[in-house]
Amino acid sequence: MRPMRLDLAGFTVFRAPTTIDFTDADFFALVGPTGSGKSTVLDAICFALYGTVPRWGGTRGLANALAPSATEARVRLVFESAGDRYVVTRVVRRDSRGNVKTAGAGLQLMPPGFDPSKLDTGLSPDDLGEVLAGTAAEMDGAVRAAVGLPYEQFTSCVLLPQGQFADFLHARPATRQQILVNLLGLGVYEQVREKAANRAGQAEAKFEVVDQALAGLTDIDDATLDDVSARVDRMRELATAVTAAVPERDAARTAAREAGAALAALDADLTVLDAVRAPAGVAEVARAVATARTDADEATTAVGLAEEREEKLRGELAAAGDESALRLLLRAYDDRAGLTGEAETVRATVTAAQAGHAAAAAELAQAQAAAELAEADLAAAFRAHEQAKATDQAVALRVPLQDGATCPVCEQTVTRVPAVPTDSAVPAAVAAGKAARAASDAAKAAVDARDSAARDRERELVAARLRQEQLDARMAALHAQLADAAEPEELHRALAEHGRLRQELTESATAVRAGREAARRARAAVDAAQERLRTAWRSFDATRDGLARLGPPVTDREDLAAAWAALTDWATAEVARQRAERADRVAAVTAAEAQVTAVEERVGGLLEAAGVPATDDPVRAAAVALERAEAELRELTRRREQAGELREQRATYEREAQVARALAGHLRANNFERWLLAEALDLLVDGASTILRELSGDQYDLVHDKGEFFVVDHHDAGLRRGVRTLSGGETFQASLALALALAEQLAGMSTTAASLESIVLDEGFGTLDTATLDTVAATLENLAARGDRMVGVVTHVPALAERIPVRFEVRKDAQSARVERTGR
Repeated sequence: MRPMRLDLAGFTVFRAPTTIDFTDADFFALVGPTGSGKSTVLDAICFALYGTVPRWGGTRGLANALAPSATEARVRLVFESAGDRYVVTRVVRRDSRGNVKTAGAGLQLMPPGFDPSKLDTGLSPDDLGEVLAGTAAEMDGAVRAAVGLPYEQFTSCVLLPQGQFADFLHARPATRQQILVNLLGLGVYEQVREKAANRAGQAEAKFEVVDQALAGLTDIDDATLDDVSARVDRMRELATAVTAAVPERDAARTAAREAGAALAALDADLTVLDAVRAPAGVAEVARAVATARTDADEATTAVGLAEEREEKLRGELAAAGDESALRLLLRAYDDRAGLTGEAETVRATVTAAQAGHAAAAAELAQAQAAAELAEADLAAAFRAHEQAKATDQAVALRVPLQDGATCPVCEQTVTRVPAVPTDSAVPAAVAAGKAARAASDAAKAAVDARDSAARDRERELVAARLRQEQLDARMAALHAQLADAAEPEELHRALAEHGRLRQELTESATAVRAGREAARRARAAVDAAQERLRTAWRSFDATRDGLARLGPPVTDREDLAAAWAALTDWATAEVARQRAERADRVAAVTAAEAQVTAVEERVGGLLEAAGVPATDDPVRAAAVALERAEAELRELTRRREQAGELREQRATYEREAQVARALAGHLRANNFERWLLAEALDLLVDGASTILRELSGDQYDLVHDKGEFFVVDHHDAGLRRGVRTLSGGETFQASLALALALAEQLAGMSTTAASLESIVLDEGFGTLDTATLDTVAATLENLAARGDRMVGVVTHVPALAERIPVRFEVRKDAQSARVERTGR
């Protein structure tokens, strides 16, 4: 299993959405301060696959997955396994009551070559590939099939928790033995022992049930089998005899039915022949057709005459001329007479309008002359007023002065202001000016009134002249129209002739319509009479067709009455002939029914002799009796076979109980488990020694003796040392070799093909000295250089992180943890 991309949201310290891309990170480190969330990244991978993590103590407390105050956590992992690419998703949610439950879980096989970066484009789940698991219950089996490891082996092979390397290396033999029992699943043999004991009990219980079933199978001896077989033979003989007699019975019944049918057919023919009668009024139907045709011909002739008369009148009316043109000429005579009087009136109006316009023009000239005089008087009054004001200017200055005031002219104090003279000319001039102004305004108003009156008379004159021109033009047109026209009296005579012809044409058209209606009624009468005749012939044909099987005579199709007479005479003769045949057919029916009774009595005797109840269907009764006998034989045979099978089962269950009891007894001893542990430890140490030589540059081999681990130092003449004497770096190499060997051995024991394509070490390196840390770093580099798996390290030691090419820096603030990739 090789992780490629991890998406987190609301998972423990990763409250904000976070994406970690492992696509090309063959050797990487998760770095950051203590408590920043480095190990949480590994927890998310494990949780996405298995729904739990080692740090949760092996429990499945989903509440641990939620970030503080978060209501939902989402984890999605894209990984490769054995060349295939998968995406696994888990969602947990807290409900209103505070309970945390799985809200969604799924595993999908992605299409070949699918680019995980497309997950950021908002693809729907349906676009991610084939669904292998869609519920939490389906996830365990699907993930185990894809990864190849169960949860316990995955956390020992791929994700290796902190501090467990040296624990296994330094553990006491008894403790290490229990660890191997747990990791290698050797406890399964105790489960096998328990299942063997249970299976022995189940086999013994089944043995007792089979014994009880055998005791319940009675009447299965050979005598009972012979008796049932004999009954089957008797029923087969009965069925054969009845089957042979049934065709004879069926033939007798068929003969009886045919004789009865022949008699019934004869009686039916007699009934039909007795009913042959000619309908009443057959002769009158043919005569009615001839009468209707005569009436139709007469109506057609009358219509032709009326149409000829109508056509002649239309020609005469057309020759009489256009009636509209005549009426137009008469209207023109009337218009000319009316326009002559109107023209005289308009000429008088023009003359009066000319006189009124001349008088208005004269009055306007007089008013304009009077206005000019009034304007001259107003100018003289204005000049007189100005002269009076100049003369009496001193008087005007004295008006505002008072005794003791300063004179505005000489600027001297005026001791006494003289009195204003009473003979001033200014008041008189003002009065004269006002009178002149009023006279001028009146003259101007008179000019405006005379000008308006003159304009009205001018408009009346123009309108009268225009109407006179229109009348003159209309009169000229009428004179031209009537220049070659006939006199009014002649026109009136022509119109009267038009009226007479039109009246006669209307009467003629009415006669044509009436004649056509009469002709239509006559044709309808012909059609009705012909239809009655056809109906009568159809009635005759129907009667004759009903007798066709009896061979009626050929009839004349021209005379209906003669046809009916011939058919009726033939029917009477045929009735007499068939009545003579009826006695022979009655005798045939009686003989056939007697034969049927004899055969049925013989079949009934066969059934009675065999003890089978008689029914309307003896063949079925015999077949049912045979089937019952055969069913009884089959049931007896089945019970005998069942007894044989039960005896075999009893022997099988007895053997199974003995084998299961023996297996449980063997597995109860501890030697078997110790032997398996010794074999597993040998394999584990051999594999770890090979890896340790590679990691240590061929310096160390790992061996064990009586449950204790030792290293052989090839750089010190093959000295054998206890593992507790190793330095920190050497301890790490030995522990890592054991972890890798154990991972490969666990993968080999998996029920599916495990794909060990990555290993992630969550080991505390902070306590190592510089030399040991350098050895650990070199070991990890050698492990990564092998190229057979992705190598990941969780550390907060900068010296180690700087030697790893790809680093994922984990930081945490008050809101959420975040991951940033650095390095190559």
